[in-house]
Amino acid sequence: MEKSKILYVTQEINPFLIQSELSEIVRTLSQGVHEQDKEIRIFMPRFGVINERRHQLHEVIRLSGMNMIVNDYDHPLIIKVASIPQIRIQVYFIDNEEYFKRKQVFTDESGKPFKDNDERSMFFCRGVLETVKKLGWMPDIVHCHGWMTALMPIYLKSVYQNDPHFANSKVIFSVYDNALKGNFPKNFKEKLEFDEIPVQELGLTDKVTTKDLNILGVKWADAITIGSESIEEEIQSEIENSGKSTLEFTTEDNLIIAHQDFYDKVLSENGVLA
Repeated sequence: MEKSKILYVTQEINPFLIQSELSEIVRTLSQGVHEQDKEIRIFMPRFGVINERRHQLHEVIRLSGMNMIVNDYDHPLIIKVASIPQIRIQVYFIDNEEYFKRKQVFTDESGKPFKDNDERSMFFCRGVLETVKKLGWMPDIVHCHGWMTALMPIYLKSVYQNDPHFANSKVIFSVYDNALKGNFPKNFKEKLEFDEIPVQELGLTDKVTTKDLNILGVKWADAITIGSESIEEEIQSEIENSGKSTLEFTTEDNLIIAHQDFYDKVLSENGVLA
């Protein structure tokens, strides 16, 4: 029987970037699933705080070289890769000098959110999907971790809905209590519309926050997992009202087994497993 393919899309993972519990969860989960004989790929942004020399990142020339248009501007897509030495798993990094070279992650030195965090999220999500296509790898599950990946379910269900590469992919969105404070730029909706996302179906106001993105991730995903012991009440209500398959917060001791069972459930619902 062919191995199930799981694509992990995350804004951080140990040891490359550790900012919250998310980094350790994705590390533990991806290793456990890999050892349970599922085929995995991991993608994250190549933030400037990541030490390329220490972690031995190198560019994958055959995957780099694409350009993506965000807000009517061309942005080169660079793909880098490194291994998690202890478990021999590769992590792919989405890179672009304008979006990711800076030596902070989401906020400047004074703690103010970067004005282009919305564009960075758009570039990252699309960059992952285009790179996966170039790899010729068709995931059965796309598991998204954190608010920066919340647009991924929307892209898969709208812009890429007729793409045969993702025709059978189910998307799981994991919610964490690590939201970035502040609003995205007022023209965020226009940027999404330029990307051919059906903005009228999103119900966004002019004040879009990471909470709004998390809610959209819940609305557009096929299934949900909760990665933090507590999350915002409004997001919790959205999950409960969605009626979608949901994996509640799971302690580290049961993390791998619970996710394995949940993946099998989602795959069975999709007809991948008998």
